[in-house]
Amino acid sequence: MFRERLSVLLSFRIAIFSAVLACTSLAQAQGLGSGAAPGGGMPSNLMSPQLKDVRIEQKLNSQVPLNLSFRDESGRAVSLGKYFSGRPVVLSLVYFNCPMLCPEVVQGMTKTLNIVKLNLGSDYEVLTVSFDPHDTPQAAAEKKQLWLAGLDKRDDPNAWHFLTGDQRAITALTQAVGFHYNWDPQQKLFAHATGIMVLTPEGKVSKYFYGADYSPTDLRFGLIDASHAKIGSLVDEVLLFCCKYNAASGKYDLLVSRLLAIGGTLTILGLGTFLLIMFKVSAKRGTPSLP
Repeated sequence: MFRERLSVLLSFRIAIFSAVLACTSLAQAQGLGSGAAPGGGMPSNLMSPQLKDVRIEQKLNSQVPLNLSFRDESGRAVSLGKYFSGRPVVLSLVYFNCPMLCPEVVQGMTKTLNIVKLNLGSDYEVLTVSFDPHDTPQAAAEKKQLWLAGLDKRDDPNAWHFLTGDQRAITALTQAVGFHYNWDPQQKLFAHATGIMVLTPEGKVSKYFYGADYSPTDLRFGLIDASHAKIGSLVDEVLLFCCKYNAASGKYDLLVSRLLAIGGTLTILGLGTFLLIMFKVSAKRGTPSLP
């Protein structure tokens, strides 16, 4: 019984120690706490009219309408709620004739998800939805085959869904997540921002990650957060305790105060374990107790 309890204590200490080391490495590697808010760019008076309203407006905790109807890559009519069945969802909004940014977003997601140590299909799902009402299921199927060619073999490509829809459904979805875009009639292209969203299993907006290059650590944390800690490990939970999502930068910042608290807890556990071992060894040898 003593050995079992000691083993549990040691395992818990190792998990916390690993998390503290990971937090420290995270701070050094990613510069947590120093992330700047995305954006900047040129002054609004120098922007073309098509770019002025193009942005991602944060709507954290906003409910996505799950009764919206789209078509999947096979042409079947599907309800958006079909893909929210107990797992978090990564959402990307693209259009399939996009010459540059949209392929970069999907390829960036593929690259990052290959590194994230969570399983597509069992731990989370991905939705790539076109905001161009002229896109067809055939185009969705072709882009899925092309863009997911680099997906890790351990992941289930059937859990990454490419959807098309009419303007009503597209508008309702993009407005719910704060994705603003415009059609540029001169260039015959959509002007749009780049980024992805993580949604909870209930369909609420949980996190935003900007650009087309995503941190595997941040995305992993975002998925675990959105799942209500139903996925991930004990180390992940301790790491998340050390970090806080920064809505302005779309990154996780290190909370030094919590890291120090965990270090203190680790010290107390280590000292307690040492004293417990010494007491047991002393009792086993029959050493008389102090008066």
